[in-house]
Amino acid sequence: MSGKLFVVATPLGNLQDLSPRALETLRGVDWIACEDTRRTAKLLAHGGVTTPTVSCHRFNERERLDSLVERLLGGEQGALVSDAGTPAVSDPGAELVRAALDAGLGVCPVPGPSAVATLLSVSGLPADRYVFEGFLPHRAGERRRRLRELRAEPRTWVCFEAPHRIVETLRDFGELYGGRELVVGRELTKLHETLLRGPATHVMERLGDEPKGEFVVGVAGHDPAADDSGDEKAERIVGVWRDRLGETGDRRAALKKVARETGYKRAELYRLLVELGEIEDG
Repeated sequence: MSGKLFVVATPLGNLQDLSPRALETLRGVDWIACEDTRRTAKLLAHGGVTTPTVSCHRFNERERLDSLVERLLGGEQGALVSDAGTPAVSDPGAELVRAALDAGLGVCPVPGPSAVATLLSVSGLPADRYVFEGFLPHRAGERRRRLRELRAEPRTWVCFEAPHRIVETLRDFGELYGGRELVVGRELTKLHETLLRGPATHVMERLGDEPKGEFVVGVAGHDPAADDSGDEKAERIVGVWRDRLGETGDRRAALKKVARETGYKRAELYRLLVELGEIEDG
């Protein structure tokens, strides 16, 4: 009989968050595919697990697929873990899961910690419906473009950010989102866990210039009635309009894009741009 792949969630930081079922699974499989064998070794040692590990990260995952799937087809049981949280969610492992499914193998979730759910549960933001963005683009221009696109998103949304980019990203939030409420979680479940709430400028002041750790950011959804003052909003809309007009060279196409990004109806946006002198009426 073929084996099965178990997708096992592991602690974000606090090792006590490893569930009894996850521990039993890791002890019972033939091998564990992990993002970083050294980091996983600490978790396994804590739980007294001696199961062999094999590296499976974003640089070698495709090379590992055939051999791991072949071992499963041969009857071995395997587990997939990431460095922290749930594998294959903005972490390596999605390709292995797909390959196992395509081979007709069983894939079994062993649920547990998730940075997204952890932040949302203490954010105070609406979480009955939300959007997960993963990591924002690394390049500044692409990141700002994506943030503009998300300005009109009415649902709470969540993203990850690296420590060496968090200050720059918060600065972008401040310029593009004004006083919109953010919740920033740093080192969730760890010794130096920090939760910061408020506008981006307020969070930046409390965070400092060289923050360390792993970051999760929750963003309040777009509320046209509450976003910024009239002058600040007009300034931002003009900036987006000029960017989009420069990109497309076509007024109609630019108007459509800006309406989608800002949440305005096109007719309302057209009238506002006329009032601001950006478009000649008629």
